[in-house]
Amino acid sequence: LQMSVEVERKFFFNPDTLKTLEKIGAVCVNRQHFHDKYFDSPTFALTLRDTWLRQRQGCWELKCPTTKTAQTNVAAELCTRYKEITDLSEIQRRVEEVLHACEDGDRGPSLQDEESWLKKCHLLCFAQFATTRQSFVLQAEGVRVDLDQADFGYSVGEIEVLVPEGGDVNSALEKIERTAQKLGLTANQRVRGKMDVFLERNLPEHYAKLLSYRGEKERR
Repeated sequence: LQMSVEVERKFFFNPDTLKTLEKIGAVCVNRQHFHDKYFDSPTFALTLRDTWLRQRQGCWELKCPTTKTAQTNVAAELCTRYKEITDLSEIQRRVEEVLHACEDGDRGPSLQDEESWLKKCHLLCFAQFATTRQSFVLQAEGVRVDLDQADFGYSVGEIEVLVPEGGDVNSALEKIERTAQKLGLTANQRVRGKMDVFLERNLPEHYAKLLSYRGEKERR
C-alpha cells in the first residue's frame, strides 16, 4: 500500500498574499468549503500520540507522525511531517494498533461497518468545524498553497509538498523554503494549525495534555 508523507509549513496570510501568489505564477485550482469531524477515545489515546483521525465530507483520513531525521536548519524546524492515509482498512488497522482495541485473532469489522468499528474502539467525535479553502499550485516546484478560513475565526495558510513514503523529504523542505521566500515569509516562529487553536479555545484541558505530551516528546 503506497502512502505519501505530507510535508507542510503553516503561515499567516493577508489580503496581499493573493497578489503575491499571482505574481509568482501560482494558479488557483480550487475553492471549496468542507466540514471536518475529529475522533478519539475518551482518554485521547490517538491525539496524545500525535495521531489524527478525521472524517472530511464523509471520507476518512488518518495523519500519523513520521520518524524525523535530525534537523539541520530553522526552515526544516518550521515544517511538520505526517503520513496521510486514506484507505479505510489501513486506517482501521493503524487505529486499532494504537488503541490495542482488538483481541488477538480479531480481524476487525467489514469496511462498511464503520459505526460498529467506532463503537468497538470507543471512538467519539470530540471536535468539528468547517473551513473555506482556496488552493493554489506552483507547477514548476510541485508545491501547493492553501489559504484556510475556519468558521471559529482563525485563518492560516499552508505550503505543502507530498512525498512518496521513503522519498526525498529534504528536497520537499527546500521547495517549501523557496516558496516561503517568494511569499515574503520572514518570521522564524512555527505557526499553529487550526486544530491546535480550536482545542485551546474550546477544549483547554485536552490542549494542555497535548502540550504536555509534546514537551515530553521533545525532552526524550
